[in-house]
Amino acid sequence: MAEKGKKLTIVGSGAVGTAAAQWAVSRNAADSIVLLDVVEGVPQGKALDLAQCAPLCGFTGSIAGTNDYADSSGSDVVIITAGLARKPGMSRDDLLDMNVKIVRSVTEEAVRHSPDACIVVVTNPIDAMVYTAFKVSGFPRERVVGMAGVLDSARYRTFLAWELGVAPSDITALVMGIHGDNMLPLTRLASVNGVPVEELLSREKLDEIVNRTQNGGAEIVQHLKTGSAFSTPGRAAVEMAESILRDKKRVLPCAAYLQGEFGIDGVFLGVPVVLGSGGVEKIVEFELTPEEKDAMQLSVEAVRKQVAATGL
Repeated sequence: MAEKGKKLTIVGSGAVGTAAAQWAVSRNAADSIVLLDVVEGVPQGKALDLAQCAPLCGFTGSIAGTNDYADSSGSDVVIITAGLARKPGMSRDDLLDMNVKIVRSVTEEAVRHSPDACIVVVTNPIDAMVYTAFKVSGFPRERVVGMAGVLDSARYRTFLAWELGVAPSDITALVMGIHGDNMLPLTRLASVNGVPVEELLSREKLDEIVNRTQNGGAEIVQHLKTGSAFSTPGRAAVEMAESILRDKKRVLPCAAYLQGEFGIDGVFLGVPVVLGSGGVEKIVEFELTPEEKDAMQLSVEAVRKQVAATGL
């Protein structure tokens, strides 16, 4: 059971926000959960539906839907999912102009009502949107973080497990960099309960899996036609929020603001961090190979272009 009094607000009751709320309820992630949206009736109806799960999943807290940010007051964590989703043929960058206005507005309201909260940004393109929330909020870098690496690493681990015929939970793997085509699924660090996957799979097969991971979101968009991934993004966001709410000190790959770590400065990029009650309590830094450094630099350049487009 979550620590008494912990409050989680999820802004946006679309597919990802609803999935996040469902995961938060099923895991008892907070004592109080608020699902917030501008569309009247939608968050209220979805929250009521989820509240009725309590006898079936053991949820002991409260969940409420609202259109009023005042109901989110005093939140410990605010997950921002609000924004437009990708459609077939759209890149994450295509969403930037539309979503930066939404994230700016949401962040202003979240800060006004929950000045001590940690913000977890899910809205795409994540690395630019989390920068937007960071600049608009005025919060220290520790309290603003983007969800990407947890999702990308879950996809990577799944594809590796399928190829190896093993339990996905026994795969340890890390994806760093931008949440986009230049993301960096590290093959040299991937293992099956300590056994390096490079010892088990050919370079050609690993390259195929890396490529599928990099295009994991687009593959789902192609199937759905009118939407994008929601279940795993929602779960990934709650994984992060829960680590903060419960002070779990989980080491998770997240979009964090770098100030010299990995030789990178002034951008949000996916790196392993320790998430606790203070938000990003530590960036776990380690030596990259020359090839990995080059790949990370491609991510930096792509993110800088996105950030410039925000006008912040």
